[in-house]
Amino acid sequence: MFGFGKKTDDISVNPEQDSEKKGFFERLKPHLKQGLNRTREHLTKGLANLVLRQKTLDAELLEEIETLLLTADVGIEATQFLLEDLTTRVTNKQLVEVEALFQALQENMYTILQPVEQPLVIPTPLEKPFVILMVGVNGAGKTTTIGKLANRFRAEGRSVMLAAGDTFRAAAVEQLEAWGKRNNVPVIAQQGRADSASVIYDALQSATARKIDILIADTAGRLHTQDNLMAELQKVRRVIKKFDASAPHETMLVIDAVTGQNALVQARQFREAIQVTGLTITKLDGTAKGGIIFAMAKQLALPIRFIGIGEGADDLRVFEAMPFIDALLSHES
Repeated sequence: MFGFGKKTDDISVNPEQDSEKKGFFERLKPHLKQGLNRTREHLTKGLANLVLRQKTLDAELLEEIETLLLTADVGIEATQFLLEDLTTRVTNKQLVEVEALFQALQENMYTILQPVEQPLVIPTPLEKPFVILMVGVNGAGKTTTIGKLANRFRAEGRSVMLAAGDTFRAAAVEQLEAWGKRNNVPVIAQQGRADSASVIYDALQSATARKIDILIADTAGRLHTQDNLMAELQKVRRVIKKFDASAPHETMLVIDAVTGQNALVQARQFREAIQVTGLTITKLDGTAKGGIIFAMAKQLALPIRFIGIGEGADDLRVFEAMPFIDALLSHES
């Protein structure tokens, strides 16, 4: 496994916290590696093959690393950043072994991801419901993510309510109600093709009256190119703000990692329309192109709150750059 060397020492808070954090990472590592297995198989095995085949650091090796990064959907901008530094170090003879080159690659990956390692912070105590507005395209895993978030917040001792604001898809309300039952949290819904903003407003009133800590509001999945539906999201935000000018406190965009570079287009459009404040990237276990997370970090700089690495309720993980890179580049099976 590649290590960060002195780099990790620079970011330690204190020895006790650092030891506790490393212990937590160690417990996560096997599951995280498994969740990133398809990308890891593509990227790390490719790097390992280069190590075995080529012992000298030259332009040919750097070109092959570039190809590996691009085919893992790391993106042109992030790949250029990674390769420019490696090229400089090789030219200046700062790197004399291939293994050192890979450690430098890992450190540069951390430079890209560390700024977007921004977990969702919910204040304590809460005087009013903390409102999370969930948005995304059809099939990104938005409703499932809501269920997993409800499970997480409940486990933290928070009270949670769900708002069935996806009134376009009949099965969406049933799906959300099923998650509500599973997590023992109330779900506010209306019959038929109700107005999404109306449903969420009712939920806000109910959550406030019942002193609920967190309200998670679902919305209809939509393509970023559907202007009328994007306008509806803007309406939902306006209605929420009429009730609470500070809300929504988080507008979370759910992105399907399998969509690759198209995820960048989606994220830009949603950000322009409704001021996205955080990302959840799902289905990283279902693609060999998990490098999209580097492209999004480099080009969008939006906080990455969570990553999805499996179907289970515990497979929605707070995003942390160090264990992510460590799991991605691990030699261990």
